[in-house]
Amino acid sequence: MLVKAPKGTKDILPQESYQWHYVEDRIRRISESFGYREIRTPVFEHTELFQRGVGDTTDIVQKEMYTFEDKSGRSISLKPEGTAGAARAYIEHKLYAGPQPVKMYYISPSYRYENPQAGRLREFHQFGVEAFGAPQASVDAEIITLAMTLFRDLGVRDLTVKLNSIGCPKCRPAYQEALKSYLGGHLDELCDDCRERYEKNPLRILDCKNEGCRKVLEGVPHMLDYLCEECRDHFAETQGYLKAAGLDYEIDPMIVRGLDYYTKTVFEIVSDAIGAQGTVCGGGRYDGLVQECGGPQVPGIGFGLGLERLLLVLESQGAGIPQPGICDIFFTTIGEDARIKAFELVTRMRQSGIASDMDHVGRSLKSQFKYANKLGARYVGTLGDEELKAKEVTLKNMETGTEEKVPFDRIGDVVRSIPSGQGTEQPSRPAGRETEQKSRENPQKRQQE
Repeated sequence: MLVKAPKGTKDILPQESYQWHYVEDRIRRISESFGYREIRTPVFEHTELFQRGVGDTTDIVQKEMYTFEDKSGRSISLKPEGTAGAARAYIEHKLYAGPQPVKMYYISPSYRYENPQAGRLREFHQFGVEAFGAPQASVDAEIITLAMTLFRDLGVRDLTVKLNSIGCPKCRPAYQEALKSYLGGHLDELCDDCRERYEKNPLRILDCKNEGCRKVLEGVPHMLDYLCEECRDHFAETQGYLKAAGLDYEIDPMIVRGLDYYTKTVFEIVSDAIGAQGTVCGGGRYDGLVQECGGPQVPGIGFGLGLERLLLVLESQGAGIPQPGICDIFFTTIGEDARIKAFELVTRMRQSGIASDMDHVGRSLKSQFKYANKLGARYVGTLGDEELKAKEVTLKNMETGTEEKVPFDRIGDVVRSIPSGQGTEQPSRPAGRETEQKSRENPQKRQQE
């Protein structure tokens, strides 16, 4: 149906987009305060990039990618996550030749063909950070601290940082053998997907959400018991830096994340506010990804979080996002001459950086006031024959209810003089507030008064 958005997508309407602006503004401010700069990569890439980078044994590559052939017969996929594209850009533009680390962040739409649910859509928006070229555990702690700083800034409560290490190519083979040995005695208890994972990548079984599989995993060996000396030291150092930053955390040996590129540190930040699938942020180290994608051996680490899920958490916890007033001054008019003058004044205000508006649908004066209130207008300036003759506007402060006559050439000065805190970012006014001046419906009566 042409008048209905595709399943798994959602319109962000004008009356709610301010929430996204609010969150995105804070993402940018906090990321940049940590030294991360924005990167923007294409919404589609060569399919091979995700097969090699994300991993062809992952659910994302096997089941969830939007893949198609372009007109030249090349296999193209909409990006299901941001890290692989960032790694490709790092390689293509030889950013490894400059000072390291290269720290970047992005806010980007991503696409996965999965079952839509609350906070999880087929088109979703991901905030991610990536740091390439930094092997030290301090950067592991840094990106976790960045994520928690954002959550605290937004007023998100009751979050838990869950931490694990999944080793490296040196120590992981021994663990995989132990894992397969254990799981081999329970194959008939695993789901069909996990039986397939058992042959291709048994580590993926640890990430399965199937209830039967979770029960089998209760006695599974843990990677932490198989770490090599390098990975053990790195994990201990990461914890030390987190403690230095004053961040609490829990060690959870079942966290492996759902992508093949992870090594050493992996983590999730979990909220109880959105049900059983409460992960709001996840990431980890990927020291082999750049090389796997065709670049040099360069370490990397990052995280991603879905903005839809973040907004869901904010809503569930009642963390109010202030609704901005989108209009500094709204001009109400009586008569066509007044409308022409109002349009002139609106234009002048906008050119001087003042958000201004007027009626464009022929409302009554009373309805113009109501509309101005819905817009969150700080001031309403009324123009009629009387004001045109006096070359002034009747200006009403919508917060205090006070009125004054203001010459046309001083309107901007008065509007700018409003005290700080009553500007473009304020809570929405209560519905039903009466703001109109009833006597103004009749210009003749007004002149007699």
